[in-house]
Amino acid sequence: MLTQITDGISISVETFYQSDYSNPILSEYLFAYRITIENFSPHTIQLLYRKWSISESNGMKRVVEGEGVVGEKPVIEQGKSYQYVSAANLKTDIGKMVGEYEILDLFTKKKKKIHIPEFKLIAPFKMN
Repeated sequence: MLTQITDGISISVETFYQSDYSNPILSEYLFAYRITIENFSPHTIQLLYRKWSISESNGMKRVVEGEGVVGEKPVIEQGKSYQYVSAANLKTDIGKMVGEYEILDLFTKKKKKIHIPEFKLIAPFKMN
């Protein structure tokens, strides 16, 4: 698990190769990832926006961005956490993702960017 803290907001990432939903013969690889956001800041926050940069081992890159995560704009109180699972489809068995969230401090009404640490997406059979 990777973890990074920015301005009192901890982002942890775990990845999982989804062999049942992948088809290497057709160059289709599905990776799930679990994100845990922990609020160690002094105020309640709301996640408003996400932006991902996805890179594949064949040189292909794409950006995915939009409001909230998994259809929600979660509010996370001080000392609490929020967790969600999402997925990325790749055409290669190795890739990586990095990104950022835009959050709103509900007390100060200030928005800020929170870095999501870069993580690798590697099919287990590539590890041998």
